[in-house]
Amino acid sequence: MWSLAYSPNGRILASASEDKTIKLWEASAGQCLATFQGHSQAVKSVAFSPDGLTLASASSDNTVKLWDLQTMRCRRHFTGHTHRVNTVAYSPDGQNLASGSYDGSIKIWDNL
Repeated sequence: MWSLAYSPNGRILASASEDKTIKLWEASAGQCLATFQGHSQAVKSVAFSPDGLTLASASSDNTVKLWDLQTMRCRRHFTGHTHRVNTVAYSPDGQNLASGSYDGSIKIWDNL
């Protein structure tokens, strides 16, 4: 695992993994609730939106994805980094997402 993030309510834990998956865990029992697949390389970082309805993921495949936690599907896919994306973070109001890459750039994504 590369990264862990708690949901805003503390009930769900998301993990980012070398095996290209993101898993959601029930935090108190440690039970796996869901597995997301969609990145073609390791997932390096995950972050919950402030409202807890979306999960962002960053990957070695140079992309950032937004996962809708109600439909359990990828709803947005961001490209623009030229090397692996190491980290993602939401703004406090959830209107923007920042991603940082091994290419030395930080990108701010809006209109989420």
